[in-house]
Amino acid sequence: MSPVRIVRPRAFLLASAALTSLAALDPPGALAQQAREPLPPVEVTPAQSRKQARPAGREAQGPRRAAARRPAAASVAPKPVVPTAAAQTPLNTNAVAESASRLGLTVRETPATVEVISAATMREQGYRTVSDVAQGAVGVTAGDNPAEPSAFSMRGFTNSQINTLYNGIKIGPQNMTSRITDTANLEAVEFLKGPASLMSGEGAAGGAINFVTKQPHTGPIRNEADFSWDSLNSFRAHYGSGGSTNVQGLDYRFDVSRSSLNGFADDTNTKTLDVSGQLNYRISDSLKVWGAIEYREDRSKAYWGAPLVPIAFSGSHATTGIVSGNYISNYNKTNLGAVTIDDRTFNTNYNVLDNRNVAQEVWLRGGFELKLAPDLTLKSQAYGYGAERTWFNNEVEAFNSGTNMVDRERFYVAHSQRLVGNVTDLIWDANIAGLDNRLVTTLSSSYLDFVRPGAANFPGDSVPLVDPPRGYYGLLTIQQQTARIDNEALSFEDRLKLTRSFALVGGLRVEHIGLDRNSTDKFGLEKANFPFSQSWAPTTGRIGYTWEAVPGLTFFSQYATGADIAANNIFLLNPTDPLNLTTARTYETGVKHLFWDNRAEWSFSAYDILRKNVYAAAGGMQLKLAGRQESKGVELAASVRPIEPLRLWGNIAYVDARYADYNFVGGSFSGNTPPNVPRVVANAGASYRFFTPWAVEFGITGRHVGDRYNTDANTVTLKAYTVADVYAFVDIPKTVFNAVDQARLTFRVRNIADKHYAIWGDPFYPDQILLGAPRTYELSAAFKW
Repeated sequence: MSPVRIVRPRAFLLASAALTSLAALDPPGALAQQAREPLPPVEVTPAQSRKQARPAGREAQGPRRAAARRPAAASVAPKPVVPTAAAQTPLNTNAVAESASRLGLTVRETPATVEVISAATMREQGYRTVSDVAQGAVGVTAGDNPAEPSAFSMRGFTNSQINTLYNGIKIGPQNMTSRITDTANLEAVEFLKGPASLMSGEGAAGGAINFVTKQPHTGPIRNEADFSWDSLNSFRAHYGSGGSTNVQGLDYRFDVSRSSLNGFADDTNTKTLDVSGQLNYRISDSLKVWGAIEYREDRSKAYWGAPLVPIAFSGSHATTGIVSGNYISNYNKTNLGAVTIDDRTFNTNYNVLDNRNVAQEVWLRGGFELKLAPDLTLKSQAYGYGAERTWFNNEVEAFNSGTNMVDRERFYVAHSQRLVGNVTDLIWDANIAGLDNRLVTTLSSSYLDFVRPGAANFPGDSVPLVDPPRGYYGLLTIQQQTARIDNEALSFEDRLKLTRSFALVGGLRVEHIGLDRNSTDKFGLEKANFPFSQSWAPTTGRIGYTWEAVPGLTFFSQYATGADIAANNIFLLNPTDPLNLTTARTYETGVKHLFWDNRAEWSFSAYDILRKNVYAAAGGMQLKLAGRQESKGVELAASVRPIEPLRLWGNIAYVDARYADYNFVGGSFSGNTPPNVPRVVANAGASYRFFTPWAVEFGITGRHVGDRYNTDANTVTLKAYTVADVYAFVDIPKTVFNAVDQARLTFRVRNIADKHYAIWGDPFYPDQILLGAPRTYELSAAFKW
């Protein structure tokens, strides 16, 4: 999607140029406070580039650098500006998350809970994949490599109820289209909590997660290179470069990363390749064009979990603290009684030898930004996306208490996906009766073609629990499904400042979704009730306020709505499924506080979400009517640097998520908790830096995840766990490497206590549990020049 940023007034450009000189002279924190602008300035930038907003007025408590190339009135060629990061607050609330609002608002000015995890934080915390990033966010849990790296849980919602966006663009249901993604090419990951259909459309009942690639900057060319290796013999390498070219007004960014991440289970590995590049060309002060391309590839030897096993069978090999409960196999219907994870299966891979899990993705994006008038800006982005994905695995491992063997079943599916679309924004800054107002009108359209060959037969066998023969996939018979989806949406978003400190923020989205589906059997004959067509026209929106009661202390509240497909997801909707949309709404209120000369920050939010007309997987692959899903919770995050060497941070989230009116023939799940939703998630960390000639920092981070269930039936509990990582790094002086401006060596220990725990349970494969990674050691090096 195209970002929304307000065109910077000329007076502000002149002031920014002056402040650049002051920032170079004054020590940190010595700049005088500036006159607060009614709305944050917005640069001409390509789609969904996440930027750091300049502190304004009462928020300008620390140093800042002007990013403008020159004042608008200048007639001489601009001089390159050395790129410098804007002052990042402890919780990064000065960042502009454009997946949360098109108004160019910072996180602090948005009447919603938004979290932006920057590239700098990813490097410091050692987040290698987006799953790692999610697990460090407030109240978010995720699967992990080599388990389910594309699975997320947030505010009581999981999988296709959370939109995954790439530079603001949605490509389809998260649990089908998301892939393991390395963080090396990312500038930021944005988390928008709660119903978010205003920004990303159908599917965002629980929120949205946006991956933002690195963007060009104006100024001297800067290069960076990163390398790492761990005790599982995994490695990562990345090179990036960006800056201004010799062509006046032309800036570039290029990144390439390669990784090979080995899993703890036997014969598991994920290899990734990501190449991304972008050119920004400022033709004049009022016109900028840009283009971007990205190629991503991942190839995995996959792991699908450890089977639930009767305690009576495992005997001395039974474990405690990973799972508990009594279970009747969803696959073979045998009664396992009280279950455990057998310690002999911690590293066992039950997948077949010829398994593969492959994806290749290509992005093409381009657009322009044109200043039509001092108060009117037109922005447009066109995009194309193509993906080829294949799964060829044994995906079921179900213990059979009648034979004391593990029953297996094969699964094959492939995706051929093509998506084209356009997003156009018109941004109007106005003064209404003396009140500052910004209105963004957005028109978007897309067309998606999705072909899904899949298995028509599902070969299976049975193997011993311990040292199983891997075998091969066997006979494959293919059937095919198709989905063609067209989408058009018109949305409005507005911010009206009633006073200098109080603003109303609201928006409305009217959307049309058209679906054409077909399905054929292995002989190419159409199945019963196919083909069929269906269309929907949901209207969603948000209304809220922000109130800066005192400088740095902002209260907010919002009411927001969302919509998504009632049964599973729109790609797989069948004519016999309910062909209507669910509706979701949230009430939320909270506070964001930045104080102590920008050295301390905390935020708090409380929310109440209701989703109606829900279908869910009731202990397996059958969809049942769940009626309503209710989610209430609170989130608290804080970070402080009491003295320059010491940094402390932490967050905690509590959620009470339950089904209501979830009744079906033979039982009821009303009152039960949705799968993979812990009541409590907490993170904490501390670091201390010694400012010696070779600066050294030591740090520790801890994570606690409460009890969860793997199915709607709530019969098996994934037990709570607590893990911790430690790290130490040393910054090598430039005198050692003259050609390198910055060099850092880092040693990290993940899961230092070697905790065994369950990280995720797939409700469609409830007979097995995905385990977390054991203790690993990692050595990395990073260079900038």
